[in-house]
Amino acid sequence: MSGLTSSTANQNSKTHYLILITVIVSAGLSQGLLLPVLSILLEQQGVSSSLNGLNAASLYIGSFAMTLIAERLLGAIGFKKLIAAGISLVLVCLLLFPVLSGIKVWFILRLLVGVGDAAINYAAQLWVLLMTPPEHRGRNLSLYGMSYGLGFSLGPVGISLLRFGQSVPFIALAFLFLLVLVLTATKLPNSRPDKVEGGEGQAKRFGRSYSLAWYALIPALLYGYMEATLNSNFPVYGLRIGYSENQIAALLPFAGIGGLMLQLPLGLWSDRFGRKKILMLCGIVGGLAFTLLPLAKDRFSLTFLLLMVAGGFVGSFFSLGLAYAADILPRNLLPAANVVSSFHYSAGSIVGPGIGGFLLEYGWGGGVFGLMGVLYIMFGLMGLLFSPRLKI
Repeated sequence: MSGLTSSTANQNSKTHYLILITVIVSAGLSQGLLLPVLSILLEQQGVSSSLNGLNAASLYIGSFAMTLIAERLLGAIGFKKLIAAGISLVLVCLLLFPVLSGIKVWFILRLLVGVGDAAINYAAQLWVLLMTPPEHRGRNLSLYGMSYGLGFSLGPVGISLLRFGQSVPFIALAFLFLLVLVLTATKLPNSRPDKVEGGEGQAKRFGRSYSLAWYALIPALLYGYMEATLNSNFPVYGLRIGYSENQIAALLPFAGIGGLMLQLPLGLWSDRFGRKKILMLCGIVGGLAFTLLPLAKDRFSLTFLLLMVAGGFVGSFFSLGLAYAADILPRNLLPAANVVSSFHYSAGSIVGPGIGGFLLEYGWGGGVFGLMGVLYIMFGLMGLLFSPRLKI
């Protein structure tokens, strides 16, 4: 699976790339909206914060399960069909959320949304990576990351739609997914990745990816942890320290806005100064901002400033890590590295809300962000221990 078949000769066109960007914006919107909206609804229903956090993690359990079969499924049905299937699954679930209530049913629906989102993300992400020439890798992956970040940061705005009815956010997002599905089905070409040459097993390719690029693969884990924790636990944390729903809806996008502002500059700086140096800098600065967040308490201006700084520096982690892995690894290992990154993202996203919910349950809401900050700072310092090998 080291390249693309001849049927993909025209995939570098601007139209196809823009459609993939639209697809990934929608995927970001689905996660950015569902996490805080469902957390707020469950909190209002009296569900404990620990159970609330575990329920949020079901989305990423679905993502994790999809990651295990994504590479083989993509090889069997191709990029377009996998993306369309993921969009269709999320669309159906969005329509069912307002109809079927209850924490158990929502757990299952969130899990299925996770499967759909993972299918969308894996296929679109690998498609962009393989169609991008090395000299434009930093730019294109930064734009890809900005697109997901744009969707994710706009998602929490859907909280404000709750005043029109609990079903309105879900219906609005479902309509958008329907439009994206039509666009995907009618405009994207059918294509499949090449088969792996040499018969090297999947487990062996994963192992080689780890051994050559472990530092470049950790950012996906931290990004998933941060993203899910922030959007699942911050609404509950905010309600408990005195913020209103509208204030939470206004604050959450600032982390994404910060990421959008610095995504492209950080990508360009990583091309110029080296991706490891930029990743180390981002981990330390972003981690410090997260550790200071509990000290802001209910001061709105200080909270949004810290969220912007933290989000600005760690919002590029996934795309920067993937670009760094592409720098280090031979091309035939990039699909395996993409699976590992998706696996890490899902694992971090599963663990994050559960840990955060546990800390909230026992009255240490500030510890949610203190722990996150420490993890990012540790990652930054770990860069001193990593020396990549030359590509083979």
